[in-house]
Amino acid sequence: MKKISVLLAFLLFFVFVFSSAYAHPSFTGNTNKKIIVFNEKITDNSQKEVLINNVNGVVVGHLGIINAVVAYLPDVAIEKLLKDESIIRIENDEIMSIDVRPPKPPKPTKEPEPQPLEVIPWGIDRVEADLAWSINSTSIVKVAILDTGIDLDHPDLIGNVVNGTNVIMSRKTANDDNGHGTHVAGIIAAVDNEIGVIGVGPNLEVYAVKVLDRRGSGSTSTVIAGIEWAIVNNMDVINMSLGGGGTTSLHDAVIKAYEAGIVLVSSAGNSYGGAVSYPAAYPEVIAVSSTDNDNALSGFSSVGDEVDVAAPGGNIYSTYKNGEYATMSGTSMASPHVAGVVALIIGDMKDANEIISPIEVLQRLKATVLDLGDTGEDIYFGAGLVNAFEAINSY
Repeated sequence: MKKISVLLAFLLFFVFVFSSAYAHPSFTGNTNKKIIVFNEKITDNSQKEVLINNVNGVVVGHLGIINAVVAYLPDVAIEKLLKDESIIRIENDEIMSIDVRPPKPPKPTKEPEPQPLEVIPWGIDRVEADLAWSINSTSIVKVAILDTGIDLDHPDLIGNVVNGTNVIMSRKTANDDNGHGTHVAGIIAAVDNEIGVIGVGPNLEVYAVKVLDRRGSGSTSTVIAGIEWAIVNNMDVINMSLGGGGTTSLHDAVIKAYEAGIVLVSSAGNSYGGAVSYPAAYPEVIAVSSTDNDNALSGFSSVGDEVDVAAPGGNIYSTYKNGEYATMSGTSMASPHVAGVVALIIGDMKDANEIISPIEVLQRLKATVLDLGDTGEDIYFGAGLVNAFEAINSY
């Protein structure tokens, strides 16, 4: 009887782990974790699950934005499913991870109590965001931060941060258990409250969309789920300080967001002069390279024709998990400077009742940069270093 009870407990545990969307704790590149995309004739999730169950697969999530499921499949199942006319494609659920300077993020610099007096970080000053604050926008601009979550109780963020969603563990909040997402959030929208730091847009609304786990690791499917949440919840901007390999499924989700009028911003990657990573490499996404305090390209930054603009990314001081502050480097830090400037542009356009589209926002962003490197656009800085004041004051 005891053996039966133990077996039953094991089976219940197995069902619990694999029945929750994105509840599996490991993103180690298991090639049997797949995204299966169906044609428009199969839209009911139960129909999809029946097909997967028939080949001994285990469904762990649904991606309505691309009419797909995420599932673990035996090798023999893939060939069988590809013969089914209702299935368009099957892709690996690729690893996606944070873009901080390798080999690992610096440890946080703990500040003594009470909270440190407010400073304007050099990156905020360099993009002249502080000069743009005098041009107050009355419009609400929503920025979704697809990352490791955000410290929802951080005293320097609590006035602007909204608990969005956790696609890693749907039963939990989007609270940050890594620190990376909180650092990004502070660059975009740390509050002007006389402590710590201040962000590019201290009055912006930021939403925590946890698509990466405590190790800063996620997958194509978790990022797609985050993009879907952003579309459904009418976000204006998506920041993705993360990168990995490109897939058709991820690109399809990006296109959906772009067509919905959302401006997507992403870090170019930290490949030390290597190729731009995805999703930044997609044409619908604003790809951001990193500059240092001398307006030179950061040595760790990826480069390429896909780079649209540049922003400060080296030695950036910002908020961190557990109410702390830290200095970090990476294109992960450059991207939120641009996302913040983009949000300020959108707020200004909303105030003027102008038509807002991602291409118009990008054109305005590029038209007001400080040109660096070769005259015009180049593979290192794109159009140049973003400037918040010029982007607002010149229009």
